[in-house]
Amino acid sequence: MSHKKAAGSTSLGRESESKRLGVKLTDGEWAKVGAIVIRQRGTKYQPGLNVKKGGDDTLFAIKSGFVKFSTKRLKKYDNSLKVCKIVSIIPKETLKPVKAKAKAKK
Repeated sequence: MSHKKAAGSTSLGRESESKRLGVKLTDGEWAKVGAIVIRQRGTKYQPGLNVKKGGDDTLFAIKSGFVKFSTKRLKKYDNSLKVCKIVSIIPKETLKPVKAKAKAKK
């Protein structure tokens, strides 16, 4: 009898690549136009001011500015309230300049 192992069986080859999901820019960081803020599946984070949602639910900046995270209660279709996380981009022009305090003389 000839002995030959059956072809087509493997213990490897079923591991898929990770998709590198998650928050890419945190609160207070500078975002350029088109910068990806969050990669996600579903809408755990909702787009806010100056942020758009891509076809794969990725949130990206449409204006340059600082990233701002906030929470808001949104009404669902059955009139229940759901706490949602909102991601916005605040442009530099809208921020108020902080005045430096004058040194006190002794």
